[in-house]
This record gives sequence, C-alpha cells and structure tokens, in this order.
Amino acid sequence: MVRRTAVPAALAVGALVFGAGCSSGGEGASGRPSGSAVRGSSSPVGEATPPAKGTVEVVRTVAEGLDSPWGVAVLPEGGLLVASRDEGTITLVDEGSGEKTELGEVPGVSAAGEGGLLGIALSPDYASDHMVYAYFTSASDNRVVRMIYDPERSPGDQLGAPDTVFKGIPKGMIHNGGRIAFGPDGMLYAGTGESGDTGLSQDKESLGGKILRLTPEGEPAPGNPFPGSPVYSYGHRNVQGLAWDAKQRLFAAEFGQDTWDELNAIEPGANYGWPEVEGESDDSRYRSPLAQWHTDVASPSGIAYAEGSIWMVGLRGQRLWRIPLKGTEASADPQSFLDEKYGRLRTVVSAGGGRLWVTTSNTDGRGAPKEGDDRILELKVS
Repeated sequence: MVRRTAVPAALAVGALVFGAGCSSGGEGASGRPSGSAVRGSSSPVGEATPPAKGTVEVVRTVAEGLDSPWGVAVLPEGGLLVASRDEGTITLVDEGSGEKTELGEVPGVSAAGEGGLLGIALSPDYASDHMVYAYFTSASDNRVVRMIYDPERSPGDQLGAPDTVFKGIPKGMIHNGGRIAFGPDGMLYAGTGESGDTGLSQDKESLGGKILRLTPEGEPAPGNPFPGSPVYSYGHRNVQGLAWDAKQRLFAAEFGQDTWDELNAIEPGANYGWPEVEGESDDSRYRSPLAQWHTDVASPSGIAYAEGSIWMVGLRGQRLWRIPLKGTEASADPQSFLDEKYGRLRTVVSAGGGRLWVTTSNTDGRGAPKEGDDRILELKVS
C-alpha cells in the first residue's frame, strides 16, 4: 500500500568515499569503451581486504535462447527463475541441463521502452509460502506484486493470480528502476528510477529516484528514516543494482547521465545527489559514490557480492567489473573482465562457492544479438 505522508527534512549526511567511471540518457546503447580512473581514500580499521587483483573464468554457458532476460531468482530446491522484460513471462531454467520451462505470464505487464517485467525475488518464507515477488511496469505505474509458484500445475499455468503489494511508483519510457531484493532484515528493498523527471529524485514524497524499504506486505518498514514513508534513501537517478556484503551493508548501482555512473554504499536517509550532482561531490549534503565510471564503460545494472568484492555488470560497457571492498570503500582500483566478449550484461547473482551467474541482454532492443542470445553464463571468480 502506497503511503505519501509528508516526511521531515533530509537527515544531515557527510561525504563518503570516491571512485572513477558512468551511463547516458537511459540504459546506454552499444558503444566502444574509453578509459576510467579511480581515486582512493582511507579504509576502516579491522576490515579484511581481498586481493587488489581478482580472476574470472567462464566455466560454461548454462542456458541459451532467452528473450530479454531481466530479473533472476535462485530457487533453494535448485533452478533459476528468469523474468522476461518484454514477454512478461517467468521461466524456470535447470542450471544443470539448461532446460527451460515457462511457468506462466504475469498479468498486467505493459512492456515499452525500458519498462516491462523487471526484478523478481523470493519471499523470505518461500519454503512455506512459495511466493515469488515481481516488479513490473503496468499501464499506469510501476508496482510490486507477489504470486504463488506451484510446480505441481501444468507448465504455463504454474503462477497464481498476482496480489499487488505496492503500487504508484512513477513509470516512463526510461528510468523505471526495477531491482528488488529481500535484505538480511527480511524487508523488501526496491530500486526505482525518476522516469525521466529529474525533479522526483529530491522530492522525498515521491517514490521516483529512490531506494524503498517495505515489509513483505508492502507497508513502510519499521525503522525507516522518514516515519510513515517507504523511502530509505533518495537523490538517485535509476537504481538497478542492490546487494549486501558479509556484514549486511547495502550497496547500490545506478546510471548516471553523461558523466558518471555510480556504485554507492547506502545509508538510511542519505541523499545521493541527483540531479544536483552526478558522481563525486564536495558538497556535504550529498553522499559521494565509492566508485564511479564513465558511461561508455559501465551503464550498470545488476550487482552481487562474492569473495570480498562487489561484482557489477555493464550494459553499454559490455563487461563485468570487480570492486574489492574494505568496509564501505573500494580497497583497490576496479578491474574489468569479459570486455565486449558477450555483449550487454544485465544481471549477476551469487551462486555460492566463488561462483556467479550472469545474464546477457542483447535481445532488449539495444544490443546486437548473436546466435544463442540471450544466455546465462556460470563464472568462477576470485
């Protein structure tokens, strides 16, 4: 249920750490990369630090022939649920054989531009309720619904009727956000975009350009920084990456405009600057990113945490970035892998044991599909 209660003035925030690198307009067209740079700062005492340089090995292609894959959820019993942005369907992928089974179509999805069926997540009580949450663009807004997944029903009819738990997020042809994830606290986090209306990001009564924190029932979560409001952080442009580290700290990736894409360490109530600033700022009212990239080498979507680092995939950048962490700072320069080898990369999720699953995004209308696209890759990383 959407709450639009007026909230108090922004909490005072201090500048964070630094970075180097970014994403223009919307999600970035295919383009040749240019260089990026990084600037360092001090790190907290007592935090373990991963090696400055990591490794990535492409172990195998898990599945091929996916249509505009966006969100991915890992089933505890095995298998990957993959949302198709444009088709509005959810498909079960057997991570061993690569076999694909369409579970069903999510009613009410209105796919256009960057909108459609976007992020998906499993209920914290999935073992007992078998609920799958989905963020999608409808005819009037972006919203979050939940559905029962019943594998005993016939393929194509395994999703129950959607129950809308949260609605009213601004929609547009661009900047619909869309990533959802349940945090270590059992609350539902959603990254939203400002739908091309930059004024929404600084308006704490708007749901656009925010990270939202909700109960599983869609109410503003207890302990949110602005009483009665679902807003957890604001001043964002278009958040499509959410991940927590081993100490339950939240990180988010977002698209910049013409200069800097960002990886941010998220603090409740903090203002991340858009549209007043893009990238690092000396203005203490706004949090600076821990790392930033020029738009032609990033346009970040999903992120995941593994082996002491945040792993961030790039659409226009067509690569995977490794950002080693010490606390909420980058402990070394970001390092890129898979540069332009598989095209646009949309989503990355941890597969455990130093492994990642990564989806390509070449059938989304902005890529150059090759035979087999779109696909899921399994990576071994360090």
